[in-house]
Amino acid sequence: MSHPRLPTVRPLLDPAPEYAKWLQEPISRVTVWGENSPWLVTRHEDARAVLADPRFSADATREGFPGLSPFVPPRGPGQFFVMDPPDHTRLRRTLIPDFTFRRIERLRPAIAGICTDLLDAMTADGATEADLVAAYALPQPTRVICALLGVPYDDHDFFHQQVRDLTDFASGRPERMMAARQALHGYLGDLLAARTREPADDLISRLATERVATGEISPEEAVGVAALLLVAGHETTANMFPLAVVTLLRHPEQLAALRADADLWPAAVEELLRYLTVVHQGMRRIATEDVELGGVRIRAGDGVVVALQAANRDPSVYADPDTFDIGRDTGGHLAFGHGLHQCVGQSLARAELQIGLPVLFDRLPGLRLAAPAEDLPLARSVIHGLGALPVAW
Repeated sequence: MSHPRLPTVRPLLDPAPEYAKWLQEPISRVTVWGENSPWLVTRHEDARAVLADPRFSADATREGFPGLSPFVPPRGPGQFFVMDPPDHTRLRRTLIPDFTFRRIERLRPAIAGICTDLLDAMTADGATEADLVAAYALPQPTRVICALLGVPYDDHDFFHQQVRDLTDFASGRPERMMAARQALHGYLGDLLAARTREPADDLISRLATERVATGEISPEEAVGVAALLLVAGHETTANMFPLAVVTLLRHPEQLAALRADADLWPAAVEELLRYLTVVHQGMRRIATEDVELGGVRIRAGDGVVVALQAANRDPSVYADPDTFDIGRDTGGHLAFGHGLHQCVGQSLARAELQIGLPVLFDRLPGLRLAAPAEDLPLARSVIHGLGALPVAW
């Protein structure tokens, strides 16, 4: 039996129109590739239920798991986001001390300093236009995660290229993805060895001296964890940032309110997270036993794709959900997922946006798009974003 396919065209700010239709039938079969036809979950209540239920496994090695494509490289050590407890728990807890709310709050002055440095460079010599992705949106979270991990920022061109190759599932070139993974892991393996010999005040050093040295995790797992953080730690915010700028420029009255009252920014960031929900590929799971969900019987071995961008536009939870409104109650949004696998770096992502957006708009009050929004190139990534954002001021 054939099923409708998940949309492959990603509109700029709104989910593909098919998701609004699927909200009327919130649990239905779709085809993601080949004969792989998991259940698509679009309703907010059902999405939360799946992501909190241990009967839906995140283990990507299970037969029938609805991966992003048939070309996804095998799971590597340390990739706890596609693992179940106890391995998921063992690896994730190694990061908790570095990503607590209190630890991230202490990073805010350093993040603000990075933003100021980048804007100084962007406006140097009287410049009045730039590609905001290359000049600000990408280097800001990259410099932050490099400082946190202890990765030399001077090497950013190298690992940006590896990340682009590793996350370009659309190309269908598994050999290039594997080569990128090996190159990135080799680089981080050398860095882990160096930090083992001469520790510094950074996360890789703490993995080496407090986790690997005690036998809690293996060197290969430490490298995998570091690679995951390096990729996710800049890719998501870097893609979220330019979309947020476009959204705010398209809503000048709300932007004016933010400029008039800086206390509104945290709520605005939450609405941007809900409204944009840049994780467009869905949270993927596989049922380990029969589960009744929303009146539908999901059998053991069935794949499930939780469409976060649809759940965050569920009208039963958010009134007029396709309207951007910084004054709405965004409580319970799923931009960072839910349950055991909820994003460990969400406090960092929030801080980067809460600092980086107001600094940008305060520094450049005349900021505007320098190209039609419909002509802006999408990023070739599993995370929805822009490949470039020409702006002027």
